[in-house]
Amino acid sequence: MRRTASRVVLALLTGLYLWAVGWMTLTVRPYGSDISSAVDRLIAWFALRPSTAWITYERVEFGANVAMFVPLGVFAVLWFGVRGWWTAPVLGLLVSGMIEAIQLLFLPTRYPDVRDLVANTLGAVVGMLFMLLLAFLLTPPPGRRALAAAD
Repeated sequence: MRRTASRVVLALLTGLYLWAVGWMTLTVRPYGSDISSAVDRLIAWFALRPSTAWITYERVEFGANVAMFVPLGVFAVLWFGVRGWWTAPVLGLLVSGMIEAIQLLFLPTRYPDVRDLVANTLGAVVGMLFMLLLAFLLTPPPGRRALAAAD
């Protein structure tokens, strides 16, 4: 019963995440003019300071694309397990490719970009690596595994 409830919660969270990604990437405009002007002002502010002048719109956008797909890597490991780690980069590339294709074919106000494929896939890999590290840290060493199983 508990496993079924966990799967239902995981399915709901995954669906909510995919809906949010779809909303952010498949709407006619990525965001309103108010957010656009705020981002532009913030990047202009960074550009005035030597220590933060490296923060450009392109780098912020790339970082946002990476961050947006980190949860996909987490969900891939939760759905397919540690041994199914390889599904994270595959899903990252496939989902990103579908988004870029839809933008190219059906959304003339959006700009598909190969860099988005790279950033999104990288984000899925980061999420996957986080989960693999977590699994490694939470799994007892081989000698203690036998003791834990005996308890």
